[in-house]
Amino acid sequence: MQSPSPHRQRTPIDTGSIRETLRRGKAIVAHPLSLDAQRRFDPVHQQVLTRYYHAAGVGGVAVGVHTTQFAIHDSSCGLLQPVLEIAANLLSDLDRQTGRQTVRIAGICGATSQAVTEAQIARELGYHAGLLSLRAFRDASEQEMLAHAKAVACELPVFGFYLQPAAGGRPLSLAFWRQFVEIPNVVAIKIAPFNRYQTLDVLRAVAESGRVHDIALYTGNDDHIVLDLLTGLNGPSERADLGNPIPKLSQLRMVGGLLGHWACWTKPAMEVFEEIQHLHESPCPTVRPSLLKTAIDITDANSALFDAANHFSGCIAGIQEVLFRQGLVRAPYCLNPNEVLSPGQSAELDRVTRDYPYLTDDTFVREHLADWVRQSS
Repeated sequence: MQSPSPHRQRTPIDTGSIRETLRRGKAIVAHPLSLDAQRRFDPVHQQVLTRYYHAAGVGGVAVGVHTTQFAIHDSSCGLLQPVLEIAANLLSDLDRQTGRQTVRIAGICGATSQAVTEAQIARELGYHAGLLSLRAFRDASEQEMLAHAKAVACELPVFGFYLQPAAGGRPLSLAFWRQFVEIPNVVAIKIAPFNRYQTLDVLRAVAESGRVHDIALYTGNDDHIVLDLLTGLNGPSERADLGNPIPKLSQLRMVGGLLGHWACWTKPAMEVFEEIQHLHESPCPTVRPSLLKTAIDITDANSALFDAANHFSGCIAGIQEVLFRQGLVRAPYCLNPNEVLSPGQSAELDRVTRDYPYLTDDTFVREHLADWVRQSS
């Protein structure tokens, strides 16, 4: 990974603009890594994936995150900057062609010196914010983590990240989140502990912070996607005792998602997200009963995709397998040869594909795949 030139002018970021964009709510896909049969990086199909997500209607792409495989942040791998650059350049081109603006989020990992360098690189490549992983701080104090977040926030707007322990995260206290939301350059938080109590801790911290209109809440709970997005159809209420319009905890809502689950079967997922967005915009929202069934179906599909039966050990491999079956990647592999489908996971993917065909987009991919490959070659 190259370090940014100390003499290069810092790329300006309109923090207010990205804050407002995220507050409106976006469906942000966690972008996978494309490898060939020898586990070498495949830049052509990396672009094919980006084209797929853009064509499917995503509002944003997160690159260098857990779904992209944290291993690319190892300097010996040498892939972080090329992968970030390919996505940024292609998304800029696609946005110019379509008149859209796709939010670009870069995964930021490692100890503080590494994370600051990664934030500088992401900024220079045109990323709007950094999703801050705290995996390197599993044994650190919460004060050390807060100091780390402040250092990164000096370089790039920060998208906070509550990562579940099975994927390398750790439980974080309500006190941590109360202090985290006071960092001025925090623009959003991805809430992904896969735990209702810990999810509520983040909501409570934001509700009590006075920054409800500054910090966008995004679900990363792939086991609870639709219900997280539906929660909070009511508007803000007045707290008469404080004299300020502070939403009650039950009336806060997650305005969007940043999800690995959306990395495959993306087109129908965007349709569900758009339906929920329209509900929130409606003066008299009515949730169709079948949407609640869809919520359960998506959670069941995620159980196979993320390998819930085996403590999520096959979560990335499951995504890669679906993309491989559709032809979007040339091999269903991860950089780590030990990251593979768990026993029985392939059969589970067969089951949910058969049981919930409306959640898949094989036809959409088939219709466009040849063009995406040709345009990327």
